[in-house]
Amino acid sequence: MRIRRPLGRLLASGFAAGAVVLGCALATPALAQDDRMTPIAIPAQPDAIVLGTGALPGATVQESWHSQYGSVFARNVTVATLTPFLPDPARATGAAVIVAPGGGFRTLSMNNEGWDVAKALADKGVAAFVLKYRLTQTPREMDAFARSMAQMFSDGARAARAAQQDPAVAYAPQIADARAAFALVRSRAKAWRVDPGRVGMIGFSAGAMLTMATALQGQDAKPAFTANIYGPLAPVTVPADAPPLFVALAADDPLFGNGGFGLIDSWRNAKRPVEFHLYEQGGHGFGMYQKTTTSTGWFDDFARWLAMHGYLKGDAR
Repeated sequence: MRIRRPLGRLLASGFAAGAVVLGCALATPALAQDDRMTPIAIPAQPDAIVLGTGALPGATVQESWHSQYGSVFARNVTVATLTPFLPDPARATGAAVIVAPGGGFRTLSMNNEGWDVAKALADKGVAAFVLKYRLTQTPREMDAFARSMAQMFSDGARAARAAQQDPAVAYAPQIADARAAFALVRSRAKAWRVDPGRVGMIGFSAGAMLTMATALQGQDAKPAFTANIYGPLAPVTVPADAPPLFVALAADDPLFGNGGFGLIDSWRNAKRPVEFHLYEQGGHGFGMYQKTTTSTGWFDDFARWLAMHGYLKGDAR
């Protein structure tokens, strides 16, 4: 008899193994690019819309950005934003996707798991919205930030304590940001040529955990479809109306490659649609990096899955 873990335990188990991960440090890009974290000025984000979830409670360190692996990352995000990437109106299908980058809830991979994903979706006629959600505070100085992450890797006691937390409480700001993102997209559906009933969500690593929380906790933010890209795959209790699920993971993922596939079994046992791609190689954090491994093809697989479910057919508003 299979014992399915509730959402809280799914996320807690993921965080015990992986939420302490600095997502960019495990990005494993295609080329041996510079892996140093170099502080950069916060880039202009003229299209970013501030969500109405307020400032992160108790925050004392303000948002900062750095570059690594030829990409850019945000950390200490204290105010959540949503950035639209809209398709050519002539190609708009009416479908939309909230994009949640990963980074262990301590940083966000804005290029590799955010903007680049959104641009690729817009090219397919799907309106995409990059969610820059609020993050757990980290030290202001880069060296101290790196040391704090190294300590988290080595602190087994802290990981054990993290596993006991209720994610609905510990990560309430991020869940609130996701819900606000859905509310904003649906409220502006006509202007953005979006069908409010065809708004899905895709997340990467910690962003995948946030996506699963949004899908399983439901309420007014429930996605029409979901995609879990290299997030934990522990079993869960699946509601009868769970959305179709797309999952992509590399077998050599150092965080979640050896944790079993209980999430897939849970969806199948509930007789809900699920598609699972297990790539032989790719590591963790492959995202939109162009690699020699077949994991690079995940986006094409995802696009075909969207087409199979009718989300690439024209239903423009």
